Amino acid sequence: MKKYFVIGLVFFVSITLAAQHHGNKNKNGKGNCIQSIDSIKYDLSSQEKEGLIYMRLEEKLARDVYLTLGKTYKQKMFVNIPESEQRHMDAVKALLDKYEIADPVIDNEIGSFTNADFKKLYDDLVAKGQTSFKDAMLVGKEIEELDIKDLDERIEQTDNPDIKAVYENLKRGSENHLRAFTKHL
Repeated sequence: MKKYFVIGLVFFVSITLAAQHHGNKNKNGKGNCIQSIDSIKYDLSSQEKEGLIYMRLEEKLARDVYLTLGKTYKQKMFVNIPESEQRHMDAVKALLDKYEIADPVIDNEIGSFTNADFKKLYDDLVAKGQTSFKDAMLVGKEIEELDIKDLDERIEQTDNPDIKAVYENLKRGSENHLRAFTKHL
């Protein structure tokens, strides 16, 4: 009887620790995409490097559009989702740092982009989202669908385990954000 109790206790503790490890949270109780990055420095293709640069800008785009729309619409999603997008930016930045790739985010100011295509997209999405709350939700849906599509493409383009893990975490976040926006349509 004692033997079964000990086995059961060990099993329970193992499951609890595994669940805690799987759901690691940062000090704010939010998930941390950076934990997916290991210490091994893998060789990167030019496509993987370009993908990291692009995803850093795309995560900034999402964060900046949501912060800007949050000045017009006071819904909680325009506080929570930009915080999540900042964590996504931080995760991609950690990979850029690890692989010594220049960060394309020179100026972290909202709406500031060194890439003209991202600047135009930011301006267009903000203008569209400020016309009505429904349009803001459609903009959020559009951004998250674009993010998911781009992440899927980049996941297929890499065999790097830490990049793949970060991208998969970002994709799960984008899927959650997409559900939040479509819920209000």
